[in-house]
Amino acid sequence: MTETSPIAGLHAATAELDPPLVALDLPTLRRNAADLVLRANGVPVRVASKSVRCRAVLAEVLGDGLTAADGFAGIMAYSLREAIWLVRCGARDILLGYPTVDRSALAELATDDTLLESITLMVDDVAQLDLIRAAVGTDRVRPRVCLDVDAALRIGSLHLGVRRSPVRSPDQAAALAKSAQHKNFAVVGVMTYEAQIAGLPDSSGALRLVKRLSAAQIVRRRGAVLDAVVSVAGGLEIVNSGGTGSIEVSIADPNVTEVSAGSGLYVPTLFDQYRSFTPRPAVFFALPVLRRPSPRIATVFAGGYIASGPAGRSRVPKPVWPKGLKLLGAEGAGEVQTPLDGAARLPVGDRVWLRHAKAGELCERFDTVHLVDADGSRVAVPTYRGEGFCFG
Repeated sequence: MTETSPIAGLHAATAELDPPLVALDLPTLRRNAADLVLRANGVPVRVASKSVRCRAVLAEVLGDGLTAADGFAGIMAYSLREAIWLVRCGARDILLGYPTVDRSALAELATDDTLLESITLMVDDVAQLDLIRAAVGTDRVRPRVCLDVDAALRIGSLHLGVRRSPVRSPDQAAALAKSAQHKNFAVVGVMTYEAQIAGLPDSSGALRLVKRLSAAQIVRRRGAVLDAVVSVAGGLEIVNSGGTGSIEVSIADPNVTEVSAGSGLYVPTLFDQYRSFTPRPAVFFALPVLRRPSPRIATVFAGGYIASGPAGRSRVPKPVWPKGLKLLGAEGAGEVQTPLDGAARLPVGDRVWLRHAKAGELCERFDTVHLVDADGSRVAVPTYRGEGFCFG
């Protein structure tokens, strides 16, 4: 942790609460939000809700209307059911980050003009258009759609990046736009998410080279794709790109109208080795010490909050306070208990603070987040789970 770690304040503010618990340092969250806006340099930032999963935190960033504030504009949702719920809560500009095949949610979308005006669906396949049209049940409704275009780096047969959209070339994008228009969809945007830039740390020369090559390739290809889509669909409202780790790369292209970011608000451990911004962790979770199996080891309750992605050390939680603690290689982070080495001074009943490897996923484990302000005041707010929702 850095010298400016907020853990001491969080520890004091939650002293009378029984862990496990999650605490968020509001001053750090606000600094992180301001930093995202500064990095975007006037390009609106769309908040990726999957990396937040707490409506009160979305409101802290976007305002109570969940719409736009101080350089932020709209939400990128990960589920159509989530998007519908957020619109019912006041949001009015939601872009789905992924396709949906939720037929009942699509049917609900079609019955409400506010939902249709506020939500933009993501597509990358004619089969998705056909499923949406069948679920909507009428040709008269005209859903808004954004085309997801593959942004992975390809060098010959080598594919560097996530396996996302099958749409890559200008001709493929134009063909999908033409099919969408023929089926009475409003084509309003194009998204290119360069995960191999946004989602990789700057931890080696090889990774930095991949990022540079990717940035050069996607700018050229994005321009050609946009020309092809505009020739079919006309002007676009949305050209979305990027993530917390690639804002500077995205805004360098004048065609980009907005960038997405979410993890940069919480700053989990996967972002500790980025050079594009200063990581300031804002969210931590505390676990209680249950027992002392040896003089060096303290066993805490729960802790097996493993992040998604390729299994490995980068996906496990990291103990950060008291300093010097580490997971045991033979046991790791456990389902019900987690032994920690280096805990000679931790008595039974004390607590250990940890960080998750990813941002919003931690909220799937907890009903409540304790927001702690600079003066030590504390308010408990529900996560999506705490409000009774699990969107997948």
